[in-house]
Amino acid sequence: MPIITRPGASQAIVYPDSDGEPMADNTRQFGWIVVIKGGLDTMLRHDPDVFVAGDLLWYPVEGQPGIRMAPDALVAFGRPKGYRGSYRQWEEDGIAPQVVFEVLSPGNRAGELARKFDFYERYGVEEYYQYDPDRGDLKGWIRSGDRLEPVANMAGFVSPRLGITFQPGDGPDRLVILQPDGRPFLTQVELVEQYEAEQLRADEERRRAEEERRRADEERRRAEEQGLRAEEERQRAERYLAKLRELGIEPD
Repeated sequence: MPIITRPGASQAIVYPDSDGEPMADNTRQFGWIVVIKGGLDTMLRHDPDVFVAGDLLWYPVEGQPGIRMAPDALVAFGRPKGYRGSYRQWEEDGIAPQVVFEVLSPGNRAGELARKFDFYERYGVEEYYQYDPDRGDLKGWIRSGDRLEPVANMAGFVSPRLGITFQPGDGPDRLVILQPDGRPFLTQVELVEQYEAEQLRADEERRRAEEERRRADEERRRAEEQGLRAEEERQRAERYLAKLRELGIEPD
């Protein structure tokens, strides 16, 4: 738990690394938080100046530890990767996370969602995405001046900052998020299954290549044997003709 003591202050200011709240209320919500955070990590892994976090407390105002929020996932461009106990904006060159995600659960209340929206709008979030996996409901807001304005249609919408494409479907768990290269965000199980399938394909390709090599070796061996037999036949013919000449017989 970080404790900040300011010069001349009579009491240290505490910025807790935890709000005591669970990351998720159920397995579906947790699964989607992991998929989104993991997909962002994977997609942005090669850029050292993009920080991605999940369920991390964000403190936007120094000296005001009560002003805080823990998005289910956040992305801060212009900030280095690495460990944080919390995201204290004044220690991050004043950069607010530009993109945040919230995954809803049945326990979310309208007042709580309104409070989160007001926080993100007030403290500089550029893109806010909210997904309800139970209902398949996806919403998005994009900053325009001092306001977060709703995205009219999220189907096929492309995030200006991330370049990801949203493809919401009807019913629970039907959201597809595509990376700029077209690959989808996947669960850990799907990633392992994809890896195993690729390994099987690679093994099959190696097996076929080995079989082709064996066939080529066999063809080469047969060709060499045929060449040896032809050479032996030629040598026998030469010896036969030489013998005839020794006997005074000139072959035709």
